[in-house]
Amino acid sequence: ETADKTGNHRVSAFAMNPENGEILAMVSWPTYDNNEFINGINQKKYSAYLDNPDNPLFNRVISGLYPPGSTVKLIVAAAALEEDIITKNTSINSVGGIDVGGTFYKDWKAGGHGITNVAKALAWSVNSFFYYVGGGYKNFIGLGIDRLDKYFSIFGLGQKTAIDIPGESAGFIPSKDWKLKAKGESWYVGDTYNVSIGQGDLLVTPLQVGVWTAAVANGGYLVTPHLIQKIVDPVTKKVTDLNFPKKHIDDISNRNLETVRQGMRDCVTLGSCKQLGALSFQAAGKTGTAQWSKTHPTHAWFTSFAPYQNPKIVVT
Repeated sequence: ETADKTGNHRVSAFAMNPENGEILAMVSWPTYDNNEFINGINQKKYSAYLDNPDNPLFNRVISGLYPPGSTVKLIVAAAALEEDIITKNTSINSVGGIDVGGTFYKDWKAGGHGITNVAKALAWSVNSFFYYVGGGYKNFIGLGIDRLDKYFSIFGLGQKTAIDIPGESAGFIPSKDWKLKAKGESWYVGDTYNVSIGQGDLLVTPLQVGVWTAAVANGGYLVTPHLIQKIVDPVTKKVTDLNFPKKHIDDISNRNLETVRQGMRDCVTLGSCKQLGALSFQAAGKTGTAQWSKTHPTHAWFTSFAPYQNPKIVVT
């Protein structure tokens, strides 16, 4: 309905159990009728799918590559806490953006958000806070791109999740060496600012966003997303249960993840996710917007988990 109202007809969404990676629902829209392929689809229908500019045969959840926008701030916040760049009480004054050498890196809110700690920065998606902790500003020392890249890798960016269907994309993590080789340019602090808010050359799949949301929700476990639960032999009726591994992120303490979780909860109670406050249970979320073209609409993101105290579902 929203897609029809806005005219944005390319949508993906999925729901997953954050405890074990079970995919509960997956939608890539526009879609196609599976039944048409059972006995061989005719050329006219197949050509119609191929010629559709909205690419209905493309599974955006696992194959689409997009800048993550502010959803990546969950990782940046966890990294900054773990590296002692900040504590949960560290605050900066958001005044609408920061000026570096004549280039203005702005907040989405004109005039800024005022005094901001990490929970508020997540709840209201305050760019200035993440410019500070990602790239540093004046006397404030930030993570820098090398440490950012380290934590992106820790949370599964730039690599496949190993979901049990074909066609998954790995995404991309930009680096100093890559930029020098690919573009013949040095890495600048502005590049780090952009990456710190999920812009620039950083690319992820929606599935990866859901997996790192699950890691925040479940206390630091990277699950393996999967659609198959078990295999039943049609003749012998023998049941084979399948095991899908999950890996604990030892590099992030649960105390620091709890601070990130609190920021996601504050997004619902105080911040940009307030519409979820109408639910009958406590939820936590993170909004995001990613600009990728001067002539096309921005990507709109939302990732979440619920219930807050014992998460059973992630929706991205």
